Amino acid sequence: MSDKTVISTTDAPAPMPVFSQGVRKGNILQVSGQGSVDPSGEFVFTGDVKGQTTRVLQNIEAILKAGGASIDDVLMLRVYLTTRDNFTAMNEAYAEFMSSRTPSGVLPSRTTVFTGLPLPEMLVEIDALAVLS
Repeated sequence: MSDKTVISTTDAPAPMPVFSQGVRKGNILQVSGQGSVDPSGEFVFTGDVKGQTTRVLQNIEAILKAGGASIDDVLMLRVYLTTRDNFTAMNEAYAEFMSSRTPSGVLPSRTTVFTGLPLPEMLVEIDALAVLS
């Protein structure tokens, strides 16, 4: 049985001290929920769900890359939004980002949940589950 490995990169914001950016065990890679924070730790795109969604997906992509994966290896994404009103704008940014990053033509599965998020300025948080060949 494979050992768990912490996945870490400076191309995404540092996680809080109670969890890892990502964890890989065997060919499974789980990326922790990402917010709209750039690699320097600064919150970006306040009030702009499209901008936040793109930044979040860029963070996920950087962590996947650090773990030897890509967006095309993602089986499942979970999207957390603070309000249903932001669904269309999030979905537009999501579609733009994913279209050029899934050369297999198979988009990941996705769940979207409306909930409260850790920071008041957060409009979206996304986590990812990838399986590497």
